[in-house]
Amino acid sequence: MLRSALLLALLASPALAGPLQEADLSARLYAEGLALQDPVLLLAAARLRKAAGFPPGGTLPVGWQVMLDSATQLAAGDETLLALIDDTATEAAKGVATGPVYRLDRIDPGSTDRFPLIEVTAGQRTEVYVEPESGTDLNLVVRDGSGAVLCADTDPSPIAYCAWTQAEPDSVAIEVTNAGPDSTPYALMTN
Repeated sequence: MLRSALLLALLASPALAGPLQEADLSARLYAEGLALQDPVLLLAAARLRKAAGFPPGGTLPVGWQVMLDSATQLAAGDETLLALIDDTATEAAKGVATGPVYRLDRIDPGSTDRFPLIEVTAGQRTEVYVEPESGTDLNLVVRDGSGAVLCADTDPSPIAYCAWTQAEPDSVAIEVTNAGPDSTPYALMTN
């Protein structure tokens, strides 16, 4: 019952903090919804993706329409839930004014992709999000101009997310490592 109440609150107000945090949470909800075969979790994931301004289709990152299609299959016969899914599909997307930057790439097991330095503004929250197509373990490390680690997400999950606020302007380097056993396409997004 508590999970239902929390999900209803989430469905009522999908805006959390930023589009990349919403992407992270929606990917986790989607994975859990698939694992539990729970259409409510899948619907919540889709609403977050749509509110964050992600496109409806595509596999990288998984689009909100793909999430809704999965929810629809599992909600067969539940008219109330199907109506909520239909409402989500037809409501106008809000869009993201600054929108995340997408980069699609492929990474082999044991490999590390290093991206060119990007400039970061002092006092501004910076976010980096990585999502693979498969469930393989991707790790993310962000380093400042001197090579010191600013942020790292190296847990054994497929999704990686880092957020920080720079005290001084600097250039940062982004590293994505495939710690899993499979080669996979993935999306890297920054704000």
